[in-house]
Amino acid sequence: MVAFFDVDNTLLRGASIYHLGRGARRRGMLRLRDLVRFGWHQARFVAVGENGRHLVGLRERALQLINGRSEQELEEIAEEVYDDFIARRLWPETVELAREHLRKGHEVWLITATPLVVARVIAARLGLTGALGTRLESVDGLYTGALAGPMLHGEQKVTAATTLAGFLDSNLADCWAYSDSRNDIPLLELVGNRVVVNPDALLARHARTHGWSTLRLRPSSIRRAQRLVRREARPARGKKKRRT
Repeated sequence: MVAFFDVDNTLLRGASIYHLGRGARRRGMLRLRDLVRFGWHQARFVAVGENGRHLVGLRERALQLINGRSEQELEEIAEEVYDDFIARRLWPETVELAREHLRKGHEVWLITATPLVVARVIAARLGLTGALGTRLESVDGLYTGALAGPMLHGEQKVTAATTLAGFLDSNLADCWAYSDSRNDIPLLELVGNRVVVNPDALLARHARTHGWSTLRLRPSSIRRAQRLVRREARPARGKKKRRT
């Protein structure tokens, strides 16, 4: 059984790519005006949620940022920004929900449009099973400034989750998904158990219409969500965890 967690504004307050930009700025890889643009996207993202145009803008600036840089350097930056920026911005309530699934013996996978190198660091530091994220193209250990396939967003998350569940021989009707974004409605509809977390306006309406569980990050809400997992999630049966 798998629990899929979105990252930005679900597990983490704001956009993880912004913090990658902060780490790059500290290393002299990013101009101040570019960081200001990242910051504007971050503020809007926190206030109103993601939309396609802003997501494309962040993606294009991130790809420009890494063009010609080494895989090792980006991995180092990802570790640094987790310690310096990301760790203290994690929603403790959502992290605890992920750990509740782990205690049930479930696999817990991050599924996010953020670069895989960042998602893997977050998953590893939290002791989660693994991460699915946007893959960046590299040649001979250097990034080209292009994507290695489509961005993991919208329907692409459905494809990735379906593939992983099949590989793990896990029934999607038994799986769980957590997200804040309207763009993840296809992923949420894919699984048998879904929880919307601090949803944007469109997702909140969709959740009300379909009777989906909604988690507002307050102590009472987290207790209800934990009870839901304990009561309704079946324990996993003796499967080894796999990481990617």
